[in-house]
Amino acid sequence: MWPVESGTSASGDRPHYAVVFEWIIWVRGSRLVVTTAISVRVEMRDEQGMARAIELAQCARLHAPPNPWVGCVIASSEGVFEGATSVPGGPHAEAAALQAAGERARGATMYVTLEPCAHTGRTPPCTSAIIDAGISRVVVGAEDPDLRVSGRGIAVLGEAGVNVVVGVLREAVEEQLAPYLKHRRTNRPWVVLKLAATMDGRLAAPDGTSKWITGPEARSDVARLRLMSDAVLVGAGTIRTDDPSLTVRLGAQSERLRAGEHEQPDEPQREPLRVVLGRVPEQAKVRPAIEMEGDLGAVLDRLGSMGVLQLMVEGGARVAHAFHASGLADRYVLYLAPALFGGDDAVPMFRGEGAISISDLWRGRLISVERLGDDLRVDLAPVLTEPGAQWSYEREMSEPCLLD
Repeated sequence: MWPVESGTSASGDRPHYAVVFEWIIWVRGSRLVVTTAISVRVEMRDEQGMARAIELAQCARLHAPPNPWVGCVIASSEGVFEGATSVPGGPHAEAAALQAAGERARGATMYVTLEPCAHTGRTPPCTSAIIDAGISRVVVGAEDPDLRVSGRGIAVLGEAGVNVVVGVLREAVEEQLAPYLKHRRTNRPWVVLKLAATMDGRLAAPDGTSKWITGPEARSDVARLRLMSDAVLVGAGTIRTDDPSLTVRLGAQSERLRAGEHEQPDEPQREPLRVVLGRVPEQAKVRPAIEMEGDLGAVLDRLGSMGVLQLMVEGGARVAHAFHASGLADRYVLYLAPALFGGDDAVPMFRGEGAISISDLWRGRLISVERLGDDLRVDLAPVLTEPGAQWSYEREMSEPCLLD
């Protein structure tokens, strides 16, 4: 009795991640094929293994950048062993899982969210460790577009006789790793445009005041979003009007646990870079901050060269309009309060020229809607550029991060 497998292999000539086994039994010269029940069970095993790897990857979301946050599960006859990316310079997810498994990794299946590296950086190649450990099968969520990897890891494993399957829960992995993937493909950060407004779409009163439109639960969620960003950007007008500190404020540690994040030994509180478009007053709370001016594309290029994977744009209305009108926002996060200014003189979400007819209306894709106390969080994405939009692993964690 032996299995015959079909799936997306290293050669790429098979159907997407549909792993199907036919168990062939020879009995006195006649062949019996057992089909449906076994096929369904094996497909679910691969998806469940990758789903757990995705959850483990979320454990590394805060401390892994500028490296990708990757999760790894090794399933063998002797148990299941797990790993996630460590801090830069530390073990990759594959190495951590292999260390946990030891000799029990021989002949096992590895589930890893991103293609293993095949080059030497601050750590040895993961492909070498996988081959040396005797892993017989590697299931990869998505290819790594980093030019040092970009299919090479899959090829090295295949050439060594490892059975490689690519594309299991690809959309979920690409959604989770969207900031890293965009940065490696474009050298620019993933841009999250955050807006807090009333139900009639106003950011501030006519006199400029805006504290506080939303409640404490929404503001804690904003702190969590900052915690997951490498830089926060605002316009100089917002600094002059509101004098924000743009720090990760009270409640960040509890929000960190909500995100599934493990504390790293002796790790300081993560704070994003603070970027201001324009000049910062000497006594502004946002200091120290980076002052930038000019074309927004050039701003993104500079931030990308600094290793910023995710940029959170917090306003004000003119800055929001500039990013929106230029098509530079990858994700829109709207916090909406059950309040109305009730007039047209309050500050709108976007200040600048908009669509002049219904045919020019910008239409996005609704990613998620979540209630936060009395407020709503609504996530939108551009229709044509959003990877894996139906997934939201960054927002949902079904299990805690428990690493063996």
